[in-house]
Amino acid sequence: MEAGGFGPAPGTIDSGPRSTSLSRVKRLLLAIGLVVTTAGCAANTVAGQPVPASPAGSQQPTAGGGTTAATVPPEPAPVRDGTCPYIPTAFVEDTNGQRVGKVRLSADQPHPACFFYRSDGGEQLRVQVLSGLDPLVAKAVVDRAAPVASSDPATLPGGWEGGKQPTDTGAVFAVARAGDAVVVVTNQKQTIKASRVAERAIAELGL
Repeated sequence: MEAGGFGPAPGTIDSGPRSTSLSRVKRLLLAIGLVVTTAGCAANTVAGQPVPASPAGSQQPTAGGGTTAATVPPEPAPVRDGTCPYIPTAFVEDTNGQRVGKVRLSADQPHPACFFYRSDGGEQLRVQVLSGLDPLVAKAVVDRAAPVASSDPATLPGGWEGGKQPTDTGAVFAVARAGDAVVVVTNQKQTIKASRVAERAIAELGL
């Protein structure tokens, strides 16, 4: 008897609609896998270039390819007599309200810290200017002088920010911008006096 039109002949594989549907499913799954793999690779690249991992904390790259924690410079110390290169003595006398008997400088470069003393030998005002620092270090210098937890916010024109507060022996005013920091310590309780000295130092040095 002939098979006629009823199904495939014995021993043959049915290539009908079911087989076609399975092929379509396989192609769809392969396409999805390709998209997922491509997306995963793209997440780690930008314009074909690998995206570096974000640095942890305040660590900075070194010449050898490693990292090192940023170091805050030590407090300045006077080492020699001299004339402050960026704050006139007369300005300190007018601003701080006391006669200056002596001026001493630290060994820091390019800007030595300036120490102004009263006629009786007591320190009445000091100015520290640091430039070219890592911005995190500049902020750390300011926070050491005027801690965020205890000081009031301080600002100067041009984007300088930091803190100001009275101390047991006077007042402090400290601000930073990018990699520069200015710290003024006075024996007067009014922070406005230290603020005026900081502003003058920034103007004189063109920071």
